[in-house]
Amino acid sequence: MRLRLLCVGQKMPDWVTQGYQEYARRMPPELPLELTEIAMAHRGKNPDIPRLMQKEGDSLLAAAGERDRVVALEVGGRPWSTEKLAQQLEAWQLDGRDVSFLVGGPDGLPQACRERADQLWSLSPLTLPHPLVRILLAEQLYRAWSITRNHPYHRA
Repeated sequence: MRLRLLCVGQKMPDWVTQGYQEYARRMPPELPLELTEIAMAHRGKNPDIPRLMQKEGDSLLAAAGERDRVVALEVGGRPWSTEKLAQQLEAWQLDGRDVSFLVGGPDGLPQACRERADQLWSLSPLTLPHPLVRILLAEQLYRAWSITRNHPYHRA
């Protein structure tokens, strides 16, 4: 089973890349965390935001596997505690399908992504910078895995 982080946006600052890679490399070989960056649609003068969001959403959905469980990161989604995420991770592993996490661009995810999603997850009621979401998600997935294995990383 693979965990796939599908994000709109490329060319992240070094601190984002390093932070994400730190947690991605800690994941065990049987549960790799992979990042796929989707090009953000160009926003020129007077952009047609719904059309641009649709283009980004189409690319996100094309990158997700047809059989993947899709989890859309959405402000209006359900908040999960770290322990709940660990339970989700175990359930996903029993299911056996790859899991694709969708992270939209600056304008969010289009309706088509929310409709395709098996689950809507809110990391926080706060508005988070999209680059930071990569690091936060990678860390929480590693922490959830550590809980399922009684690894000492999680000390709550």
